[in-house]
Amino acid sequence: MTTRRMFIQALTAAAVTPACNGFGKAGSTASALSADPNKILDLPTGYSYTVISRAGSDMSDGLLTPGKADGMAAFTDLDGKIRLVCNHENVPAARSRGAFGRDLERLDLIDRTKLYDAGRGVSPGLGGTTTIIYNPATRLAERQFLSLAGTELNCAGGPTPWGSWLSCEESFGDIGPAWESNTPVHREKRHGYVFEVPAQSNSLVQPVPLKAMGRFEHEAAAVDARTGIVYLTEDKHRSLLYRFVPDTPGELIRGGKLQALAVSGKDAFDTRNWDSSNIMPIDQWFETRWIDLQDVDSLSNDLRLRGHEKGAARFARGEGICYYDGSIFVTCTIGGQHRLGQVFEYKLGAPAGENNNVERSGRLRIITEATPNSILRHADNITISPWGDMIVCEDTADHCGLVGLRADGTQYPLADNAYTESELAGICFAPDGKTMFVNIQDEGLTLAITGPW
Repeated sequence: MTTRRMFIQALTAAAVTPACNGFGKAGSTASALSADPNKILDLPTGYSYTVISRAGSDMSDGLLTPGKADGMAAFTDLDGKIRLVCNHENVPAARSRGAFGRDLERLDLIDRTKLYDAGRGVSPGLGGTTTIIYNPATRLAERQFLSLAGTELNCAGGPTPWGSWLSCEESFGDIGPAWESNTPVHREKRHGYVFEVPAQSNSLVQPVPLKAMGRFEHEAAAVDARTGIVYLTEDKHRSLLYRFVPDTPGELIRGGKLQALAVSGKDAFDTRNWDSSNIMPIDQWFETRWIDLQDVDSLSNDLRLRGHEKGAARFARGEGICYYDGSIFVTCTIGGQHRLGQVFEYKLGAPAGENNNVERSGRLRIITEATPNSILRHADNITISPWGDMIVCEDTADHCGLVGLRADGTQYPLADNAYTESELAGICFAPDGKTMFVNIQDEGLTLAITGPW
């Protein structure tokens, strides 16, 4: 039986995939992935990594580096340094992966007023974000500290053009007692929100849920730099693609309108391609419209269901999302006829309105669907590389990797986690494009990767 790992080895050994502005210079050829002697991550020849964060290690604020690092973004700091704001996808019961220690012995080191949900002092939210100050000259992390506390299952999110990170809870936890992983927890607040973390903050931020952006199992966010509109994915089998139109661009706390995408003339159109009688063809554009959603701070986890009833399109576990050159790109982890994942492009319409904070409806297409014969499987976090290709993190069962995806839909392997079953997450590049960052989630590692990008 040929495994995916064997398939990738055969491709890279033959060097059959032209880079097309891929690894550095146009017209070059993709290098074979070299086996990592440290058994952490295989990379192309000429590229190397530094481990800059490790779960369980002491941070500069006296807390422990949380585990389950997920979505992440890089921002410019002073003196040529880089700030990484990183999510941690932890639940309240996962004390061994939290910042406060197995017995919460370090909880007193923080200002309790900046803890979103204290869990009555026994089960505080253990998600949130950390911020890493990384020096590219030394390839070392100089500081790391907790920057958002008391939230839970902070999965992905996205950077904003105004220098902050939108941290999304993939949760719908309710107030009150519950049993999770055979552990009693008690929430004091509702969960399922987006929180904003200024990248330049040097300590814990005040955790303010952006309730107008909806309460649901959020995955990721991307901002249209022209309008300030935020596009949001949802990690459910029948999910929506949302957009939040702010009343004041750049000031999300002031509120706005939440909407769901629909395909024009096709109520509740199913983009998942699970049903052979209802297939959305690859590379065919569909005109769209946006549906206003009501009661978005829902007490029941039914926002997507109410959206479908109003005609919104169905997606198969919306995951990664990013903005690039007038388009929003979206991955759906289990979409497609083989349920191995899809990648969509939503071509933004022209801005409308005197404040340019309204975007006319655009068009939607599928760029690619994964098959048993494709390199890409179960696409998750994504970013656009400095050379214009999409870089995709995989969340699959047979060695997760990083896959490059070109505009024409062709693919090439960029990295391979051949040593653990962990997904890769948080893919992003430094603002100058010279360093790529990625998390190996289950291993609790954050890597800084350099080479001839």
